[in-house]
Amino acid sequence: MRDPWNDAELARRFTSQARTAMPRAPLNSALCAAVANDRSLHTLLGHAPTTRQHPILLLAVIHFLLLAEPDQALAGWYPNIAVDARNPLDPELGATLADFVHERSPAVLELLETRRVQTNEVGRCALFLPPMTTVAAGVGPIAHVDVGSSAGLTLLMSHFAYRYNEGPTIGQSRVRLDCSTSGSGTVPDAIPPIASAQGVDIDPIDITNPSDARWLQACCWPDQTDRFRRLANALAIAHQNPPGVRSGDAVELVGDLVEKAVHAGHPVVTTSWVMNYLDPSHRRRFMERLEELGTEIDLSWVLAESPDQTPELPHPADLAGKDITALSLVTWRAGARQVQPLATCHPHGYWLHWR
Repeated sequence: MRDPWNDAELARRFTSQARTAMPRAPLNSALCAAVANDRSLHTLLGHAPTTRQHPILLLAVIHFLLLAEPDQALAGWYPNIAVDARNPLDPELGATLADFVHERSPAVLELLETRRVQTNEVGRCALFLPPMTTVAAGVGPIAHVDVGSSAGLTLLMSHFAYRYNEGPTIGQSRVRLDCSTSGSGTVPDAIPPIASAQGVDIDPIDITNPSDARWLQACCWPDQTDRFRRLANALAIAHQNPPGVRSGDAVELVGDLVEKAVHAGHPVVTTSWVMNYLDPSHRRRFMERLEELGTEIDLSWVLAESPDQTPELPHPADLAGKDITALSLVTWRAGARQVQPLATCHPHGYWLHWR
């Protein structure tokens, strides 16, 4: 039977997201399960552009509207809003969710059509730091080029503090990123010299715009109140140290940014859970552009991406098709490319397992 609204596929995506979100985000998991079981809800995602039809987009839209109306009944389930949040398994959640969404359907549809997921997760800086430290040890100061920068918070790596396992804190900051590790890899004992930092995003978030700032918060999962606190602190740091993010297409601009970065230091391109939002041909063009640059100048690429969702990227063969986050370092030296699989890791930077 034909499925002109892609109903079965949209329901499947929410069911899959409910399963993967469960370990650290029980509310997100319960919301996805409720949406998957309600056709009037999961088909709403079909109003988003095809490349943006990810379950977390609808969750972010709902969260965005709820943050503006924290007295609504649905807010009682959100730990970042309610003092004593209700159990995600409460059977009233589904009906309360549906009522909230349907009462605001025009706003929901507009946001689905115009917004994109832009999770500016600063915790990923704890994943970038070890490979960037290794690179800096060999080539000197780094010129950071971040792709899919959103509000540019991951460009502020040197303004954060880090702690790996139970070791000493590296740096001083109101934002401390804690990351546990296992395996034989080494963790840094200092923040490497970062000579410059520039980002690119198709639609940068302006943190001075209240609506944009609220959207950034909405993309943060409500279960994880620690992420909300550090996001607020990171935004405060960004107001004092505004990051530079250019608006435009990654493939078109990455070459220009790298060619400018080389005058400040060794260019290190970073991507983290952004390449899955590009279509396969766009991902291939992005890699081809880096290859072109690598024949002319030395550069490095640190990627924390999903092998399942970005099969075109240089992931280890044994991770093919796996719904995890793989951390790798790709280097071009004297025109020769080398791929170094480093670790599997938490998508928000809480842990990494060295390969």
